[in-house]
Amino acid sequence: MSRHHLLRRLHRSLVPLAAVPLLLTALSGSLYGALSARGIEAFWLIKLHTGNFGAINLQPYYSTVLGMLTLFIAGSGIGLLLGLRSGRKHSPPPV
Repeated sequence: MSRHHLLRRLHRSLVPLAAVPLLLTALSGSLYGALSARGIEAFWLIKLHTGNFGAINLQPYYSTVLGMLTLFIAGSGIGLLLGLRSGRKHSPPPV
């Protein structure tokens, strides 16, 4: 199995893992801001936003892990994209 294929498989498996907490963070932060503007206090949204999920408290690690996952996903996606483009330039014409 080629290195490109392994990187693509790793990227595809980690994208959903990174997308769920990113969406949760974006939605909870946006919803909290909208509710606060109307004078509604929803402190539980801030807890979700920062990684406190009740019995599972990931606050000390949540932003670091989320940032690292985001950087890896973006970097591997860009690397795959650039690898595909450079690979097309050097591929022989179809026969």
